[in-house]
Amino acid sequence: MEKFRFLTSGESHGKCLTAIIEGVPSGLEIDIDFINSELHRRQQGYGRGDRMKLESDTVEITSGVRFGKTIGSPITLSVKNRDFENWQKVMSVSPSDQTDDKAFSVYRPGHADYAGSIKYNQQDLRNILERSSARKTAIEVAVGAVAKLILKQIGITGSSEVTQIGAACCPDKFHQEIDLTREKGDSIGGKFVVIYKNIPVGLGSHVHWDRGIDGRLAQAVMSIPAIKAVEIGDNPLGFCGSEYHDEFEIKDGEICRTSNHAGGIEGGMTNGQDLVISAVMKPIPTMMKSLESIDLKTNQKAQAHYERSDVCAVESCAVVAEARVAWVIANEILLKYGSDSIEELKSRVL
Repeated sequence: MEKFRFLTSGESHGKCLTAIIEGVPSGLEIDIDFINSELHRRQQGYGRGDRMKLESDTVEITSGVRFGKTIGSPITLSVKNRDFENWQKVMSVSPSDQTDDKAFSVYRPGHADYAGSIKYNQQDLRNILERSSARKTAIEVAVGAVAKLILKQIGITGSSEVTQIGAACCPDKFHQEIDLTREKGDSIGGKFVVIYKNIPVGLGSHVHWDRGIDGRLAQAVMSIPAIKAVEIGDNPLGFCGSEYHDEFEIKDGEICRTSNHAGGIEGGMTNGQDLVISAVMKPIPTMMKSLESIDLKTNQKAQAHYERSDVCAVESCAVVAEARVAWVIANEILLKYGSDSIEELKSRVL
């Protein structure tokens, strides 16, 4: 069941990335500067690669907004790939431009190349790389920014923080860990946390397996490229039940809790506490230090193909996770309270 629905399209080195969003209430003020600031946040972070020096992501809105406000119809967002200037023939849609320039056939361990080439019967792994690239998360952040604008109207705010880089759990050591990794020609992953505040009670449901908000959030974050684990609240390992579960108390006449180990979700529903989601990002599988692989055309050993990449993108990934969590929450809000106009939504929530 979806209210806030969207599709994205576009390739890493294609002309642009595009999204069409449906279900945004009418009358919502669209702050383009805010959307662009979110896109800028995604491009930041210590350890990012040269691609970020080429791109300066900005959004163009081509439908669904008039005079700065939504009108209830589908919204189209577009983010241009500036690097497309150097890839026009390679990424052309015309058969007359067909070329082997930038084609490659050596599987990159950790990427979608192997499974994707078999699934889609592709001999040029460029056809898999282009869409499986994390470049597509740029337009997802733009979609998430629209969701955040909805949430801001009812006082819901989100943030993220990197909590670990490699073995380092202290922020003072993060840059050092990344620098040492860069010197080795390697890549490094880490862990981050996303927190959303002022969440109403009762988003999601316990009545069907696919309506629990914890499952929807886990799927949204887990499917970000390079994410290998998602956790809601505190890891329960090492706790006894009497220590882990969040006890009730009355404070200033209100029901509240003495802790938030559950991360704001019980029984597939929000319980009014802060929503807390952690995720683990693996080391980026494209690196200067090449890995052993196979050439699909010859079935012979080869060194994995290298394409310009980051040493570490955990901070950027946290921004993407913020965006994805925002659109899950926005969808649940619109399902519960209504989605025709922003005035209607605010009157029902506030």
